[in-house]
Amino acid sequence: MAQNIYDNPEFFTGYSQLPRQVHGLDGAPEWHAIRAMLPDVAGKRVADLGCGFGWASRWFRENGAVSVLGLDLSENMINRARADTEDAAIAYSIADLDTLELPEAAFDLVYSALTFHYVQDFERLMRAIHRALSPGGDLVFTIEHPIFMAAAHPHWIKDEDGRKTWPVNGYSMEGERRTDWFAEGVLKHHRTLATTVNTLLGAGFALRRIEEFAPTLDQIAVMPELADEVERPMMLMVLAYKT
Repeated sequence: MAQNIYDNPEFFTGYSQLPRQVHGLDGAPEWHAIRAMLPDVAGKRVADLGCGFGWASRWFRENGAVSVLGLDLSENMINRARADTEDAAIAYSIADLDTLELPEAAFDLVYSALTFHYVQDFERLMRAIHRALSPGGDLVFTIEHPIFMAAAHPHWIKDEDGRKTWPVNGYSMEGERRTDWFAEGVLKHHRTLATTVNTLLGAGFALRRIEEFAPTLDQIAVMPELADEVERPMMLMVLAYKT
């Protein structure tokens, strides 16, 4: 079973105070870039993997999806999503993505935001998603960028000129990474960009688009703290489809 850090009371309290959880999708700087990648969801059956508080699940319905299944490992997340949702066409359930089984050809879009880097067996998950998509169905997901999460101690350092620099040691050494983020020992699984892409291709997906998110100048003008995010990619965004 995957590590269920989101049901850790200390972690959940800190996580709930993030702008993206207080303000929803508009509090996530990358949301405008995700929206540009998403296909038209009108009439689509959607699975939201790692649905959290249900922000995206509700957005899909508001934009015409006929049904949404939101899955998350955390009981805290699912309870909050259910409490904040009044829509019979959205169903939430607890599920471990490391052992996930979905009905065949049951969805037209599978979406996931910042969740797959918690999954140990990425290949198994991609094959399960491929089976669950209808022919031509889309997969849109974001993960922590491999450059962001590769180092054993990911944090800003300064180079010889005093410029902020992000370490990228251990990049080719795939596997577990543990970081302290709201709680000690948060477990993630590092994979190179090549492994991520090749796993998708091996599972039967074709790529439509890849983005390495960076904030726009307009976003930085409103939130100057985002300026650091242009120094290295924090997030990888992928749009693929079932061939």
